[in-house]
Amino acid sequence: MTTTKTQKGERTLYTIDAAGGALGRVASEAASVLLGKKSANYMQNEVMPVEVEIINASKLVMTEKRIAGKEYTRYTGYPGGLRITSLANLLQKKGVGEALWKAVDGMIPRNKLRKERMKRLTITD
Repeated sequence: MTTTKTQKGERTLYTIDAAGGALGRVASEAASVLLGKKSANYMQNEVMPVEVEIINASKLVMTEKRIAGKEYTRYTGYPGGLRITSLANLLQKKGVGEALWKAVDGMIPRNKLRKERMKRLTITD
């Protein structure tokens, strides 16, 4: 995982190379940058002027045990509405980028700033 930093207008662009990295490690680094923890001007109650681009997402390293055992659950709100999706099924239908997006999304605090922070994340295969 290498991080390069360049100025893009008023925002700082961080590029994270996911080739050879583990899913959680790459997601953790991206979440940390999106929260602004890498900035000298870190303020918890503001969205920092950063953008994160994750490249080579298809080259992430995931073990067979993780692919077989990881499950994502959501509840529709109706009786009997618990929906369970396995990581293998998610990878097959939507690709590695969706799994990485869900991992980063789970590491961002659930508050009013979450949507704006997640807009600044781009994932390319």
